[in-house]
Amino acid sequence: MKPQSAKAKGRNLQKWTRERLIEELDIHPEDIKSTSMGAGGEDVTMARAAREKFPYSIECKNQEKLNIWSAYEQAESNCGDYEPLVVIKRNRQKALVVLDAEAFIKMHKDE
Repeated sequence: MKPQSAKAKGRNLQKWTRERLIEELDIHPEDIKSTSMGAGGEDVTMARAAREKFPYSIECKNQEKLNIWSAYEQAESNCGDYEPLVVIKRNRQKALVVLDAEAFIKMHKDE
């Protein structure tokens, strides 16, 4: 696959993730941005109002062969004070999320 095509796949997953958060969590479109390809840091950046609804640092990976551990390490290195989260996808498969198990369990603690 050409690098240009690979970047387009990644960009599409970032845009999909952004749109789902806007639709499902009622985040204002100006409060959430898909980062340009090649820029350092998070793949989807959020303003404070968006972080209050979704306190995660998002890394997106749209690849056929993926090292989940290195993708999660990348998310950790960019997460700052937020919980790292990786959205993974490959062709003809639905998107999945990789999240620390302790964080996942704590999410359901008060339910």
